Amino acid sequence: MPTKPRVCVIYTGGTIGMLPAADGYRPARGLSERIAKEIPRLFDAAMPGIELLDFDELIDSANARPRHWNAIAQTVVQRYDDFDGFVILHGTDTMAYTASALSFMLRGLDKAVILTGSQIPLCEIRNDARDNLIASVIIAAGREIPEVCVCFGRHLLRGNRTVKVNASGLDAFDSPNCLPLGDIGASVRIHRERLQARSNESLSLQPLGANVVTTLRLFPGISAEATRNALAEPVRGAVLECYGAGTGPDEDDALMTVLTEASQRGVAIVATTQCLAGSVALDTYAAGSALAGAGVVGGRDMTTEAALSKLRYLFDTGLDAAAVREQVIRNLRGELTDIA
Repeated sequence: MPTKPRVCVIYTGGTIGMLPAADGYRPARGLSERIAKEIPRLFDAAMPGIELLDFDELIDSANARPRHWNAIAQTVVQRYDDFDGFVILHGTDTMAYTASALSFMLRGLDKAVILTGSQIPLCEIRNDARDNLIASVIIAAGREIPEVCVCFGRHLLRGNRTVKVNASGLDAFDSPNCLPLGDIGASVRIHRERLQARSNESLSLQPLGANVVTTLRLFPGISAEATRNALAEPVRGAVLECYGAGTGPDEDDALMTVLTEASQRGVAIVATTQCLAGSVALDTYAAGSALAGAGVVGGRDMTTEAALSKLRYLFDTGLDAAAVREQVIRNLRGELTDIA
């Protein structure tokens, strides 16, 4: 008789477990008891075995930092052999950042690590917490997904392809450059052909350290001096959010000089697009070629969230800027589309 799968549900904070306070919703302890009361079917005999784990420090995800990513990843590694899958209850505001970071930090992952949450707290009569949580647990227990995902609303998405696209709608996330890994409706359908191949490596953790990376969004009239300040030491890597297919103000000699000097100093700069969908190709336009000439590398169809966490991860593996520039444009965890 097959063993009943077990899922570890880790509560880190976020809207799903918030309660109203004088200044607005705040993360609150006791979510396990509220889940048992509000979602008793989660513990039905037909469901996987579940263990609920509350973090000691519960946060609104607006306060998430790399140390929180480290704590989540370390918990998964410590409990890895005890469970068939993991569900991370997380706030929606930075869920895409956390999902991207975990995808790089957890090398050799062979089980599902699914982030979910809600737009409406579980404490409210009408909420999306129930369906998101039940679907995430069922999918995590399926033993068929070897990667970090976001399960929210009607879709299961690759974590490092996910962006938050709606501040209030119940379908809050999308992955514009990557088809959903699963569709959630009357039944749950997993698209196995879209999943990452299982790794032959054992699970290992690359914690994130103190390397400083940043993002910089181009806009008409951006000043060279502000850019110089944004890229000043101790910054080691930067995501440059460009226009369209990866263009910038190439006629601004001062700005191009700043980018060139930063690159020569050892700052790895990767270009992403400000557009929701599409890809960066710096050689398409002269205004993009100028960026490449300044040392910027094209991030193709990576999200800003993925590029940012990937830069930090690569520097924390001990690579220098030149090696980071080479690796950041290579597909490591399904975060960008391979060029045929």
